[in-house]
Amino acid sequence: MFKKIAMLVCAVGVILLAACDKTDNSNCQDKICDESFATLVLKFVDKNGEGVAVDNYSAVNQRTGDTLSVATSDINSETGIYIVASDRHISKLSESGDSVKVTGTYTKSAQTKSAIIKVKGGNCACHISKIDGPEQIKFD
Repeated sequence: MFKKIAMLVCAVGVILLAACDKTDNSNCQDKICDESFATLVLKFVDKNGEGVAVDNYSAVNQRTGDTLSVATSDINSETGIYIVASDRHISKLSESGDSVKVTGTYTKSAQTKSAIIKVKGGNCACHISKIDGPEQIKFD
């Protein structure tokens, strides 16, 4: 009888130990994310609203000084569209949101324009997301 009780106690102990997972210290609770990949873009336009290519493009996290994106060419074959941040940068962004300064120079008008876009991420976020900021920057 004692052997049966001892085996039952041991079995319950093993089950309880197996159910206790102490390897995840992230405090993200039971995060379930999909497989999509988020990308935040901004469009540079001329005075007529047409997309324009810019020089010296950059997107810099003002909190950390990290350059998130530097463009050498347009994406999606649409002139004027540039990446501000993507899920690739999620761990470099805070959960409360960071100000990302986006800058580009339009050679035809000899203008350099900047805007601040607030973007959040963080270790527990599934994807980056835009909090505030313009959809486009317009040159005169």
